[in-house]
Amino acid sequence: MTAQRVLELGRAAGLRVATAESCTGGMVAAALTDIAGSSAVVDCGFVTYSNDAKQAMLGVSSDTLARFGAVSEEVAREMALGALAHSRADVAVSITGIAGPGGSEHKPEGRVCFARARRGGACTAETVEFGALGRAKVRAAARDHALDLLATAISETDQ
Repeated sequence: MTAQRVLELGRAAGLRVATAESCTGGMVAAALTDIAGSSAVVDCGFVTYSNDAKQAMLGVSSDTLARFGAVSEEVAREMALGALAHSRADVAVSITGIAGPGGSEHKPEGRVCFARARRGGACTAETVEFGALGRAKVRAAARDHALDLLATAISETDQ
């Protein structure tokens, strides 16, 4: 899915989007706002790289962070819901992961957790194992996957 297509879907549905990004550092918001006219669809983007930022800007629970770690579907869900709670967006996507280099046996490089949420609707999360592709490729793959999730969330809302 391209950023252009996400914007077309959002415009057609009359919906606004928000992003909550950690390992991608704003790449999803940048892909969307690189396109002229994106202000009709993009409400805001949160870059919450640190756990403190996730808590302060998105309301992620310190208990959730301590229990599951920043790279978890639970944190991704709270990030997406927090983006909706702290914006005027109708749809949000979140990304938290280990772009590399590094990782551990339990949380390897290339593991990225995503969530998509609709205001007044469902919030779903998933984990994608991109593998040790290298930092730039993991981040690009995560950006592209998040754009796909935004398109899906917009389409679900428009039914």
